[in-house]
Amino acid sequence: MTFLNKPAGAAKEKNPDVASGGKATGSHDTTPPPKLLEFMTSRWKPRSGKLPAKVRGHQRFAARRAALSALFPGDTLVIPTGHEKVRANDTSYRFRPGSDFYYLTGNMEPDCVLVMMPRSGGGHSSVLYVEPNPGKTDSTFFTDRVKGELWVGPRLGVPESKARFAVDEARGLAQLAGDMAGAAPGATRLLRGLSAEIDGALPAVGDGARDKAFAAALSEMRLIKDSLELAALERAIDSTQRGFEDVIAALPRARSEREVEGVFNLRARVEGNDVGYNTIAASGEHACILHWTHNDGEVTRGDLLLLDAGVEGTELYTADITRTLPVSGKFSREQREIYDLVLEAQRQAFAAVKPGNDFMQPNRVAMDVLAHGLERLGILPMSALEALRDEHQFYKRYSLHNVSHMLGIDVHDCAQARQEAYKFGQLRVGMVLTVEPGLYFQLDDLTVPARYRGIGVRIEDDVVVTAKGCRVLSAGIPRETAAVEAWMKKVWARGGGKRKR
Repeated sequence: MTFLNKPAGAAKEKNPDVASGGKATGSHDTTPPPKLLEFMTSRWKPRSGKLPAKVRGHQRFAARRAALSALFPGDTLVIPTGHEKVRANDTSYRFRPGSDFYYLTGNMEPDCVLVMMPRSGGGHSSVLYVEPNPGKTDSTFFTDRVKGELWVGPRLGVPESKARFAVDEARGLAQLAGDMAGAAPGATRLLRGLSAEIDGALPAVGDGARDKAFAAALSEMRLIKDSLELAALERAIDSTQRGFEDVIAALPRARSEREVEGVFNLRARVEGNDVGYNTIAASGEHACILHWTHNDGEVTRGDLLLLDAGVEGTELYTADITRTLPVSGKFSREQREIYDLVLEAQRQAFAAVKPGNDFMQPNRVAMDVLAHGLERLGILPMSALEALRDEHQFYKRYSLHNVSHMLGIDVHDCAQARQEAYKFGQLRVGMVLTVEPGLYFQLDDLTVPARYRGIGVRIEDDVVVTAKGCRVLSAGIPRETAAVEAWMKKVWARGGGKRKR
């Protein structure tokens, strides 16, 4: 990354945007002399006056805003997208828009705010506050390292944003504070936690119940996926399958989990926006740690590799897939026994995903299968019936997590939904969720026969609830042990061969 040089003691320029979390200038920047400012801001070709095309799916975004409007008549609704976050000193993480903001607009730029202002005749006007694009006749295009066009690329601009996102109105961000100054706290709802500056400017009323109800309503709107969302998820799943095949192809030469992570993440950046969450590349005993993301262990012949990864597509919908792969290309007898037990739990959980069943039913079914299998294999030191009792739940020593969560724009989607609409609610057509049973046997667990210790297996797929049951969106990614072995052999035959050690 290239920086302008700034001598010690040189005056700093004023930071025009504290909300971004970054600095317009650094301590090592130089202050440009007046003649440079004049030279830099002259003789640029005028910007085209042509407005951009509307964002793909703009009708769906508008329909979502209309549905949200109907839930909160008369209230001013404020939905920020958030800001870039500092990674270290003056470097930031790559920006990813707030999920609810994106769901309502399709806008990917940082710092923006959607405000839905009530109309006197009913409904709301959608006003999008965005960063203006002052063009190259304004010195900030090269002096502002946070938002300057030369530093980070051009912003879309105000009239362009109105056209692109098909909102009723777009305004510059500088107008937001003044427009919100007269907002009545008892008639304003804010999606909190995305912008500290806006949170501070619009204090919560009482215990914040109004804002919590607003966040819950947005999450619950997202519980049911439309056809465009399902198509985006399927594209992300297809890319994820190709990422898994990239990893399989690399296994003959891979020496570390970090290589596995890097290979998969390359696919995510080539075909999508990024990974949907930190890739879990857990080999050997690391597979027994549910969210192992250090990814600094060795990949060794004879071990299993638990790869839990998902591509987040360009429309921000993410896959969430786990496959447990034998590094050598062949499962051992013990690995196969555990894998097949987890697979049977998943099969039966699939059958429990259907409209009218409560959200936890697939989990109960899967845990019943796992507990009886653990008893049969001599792993569970008590009967399955005793382990399954609500006051015991002893099976969780080997399978701590539930088997499902909602999936969509977020990997753990709709997280602000009320319990009665999500965890304790009924499954409905159009919901997308994961089904991911697992068994994990720690190396030092004396309740587990030695031959099984250090084995960790999780199998995870993404499903959509249909009128008659569910459709496995990731059905094309092999699951059965023989199919996994054949899959790996096929990928290796395309170029690479089996692992050399």
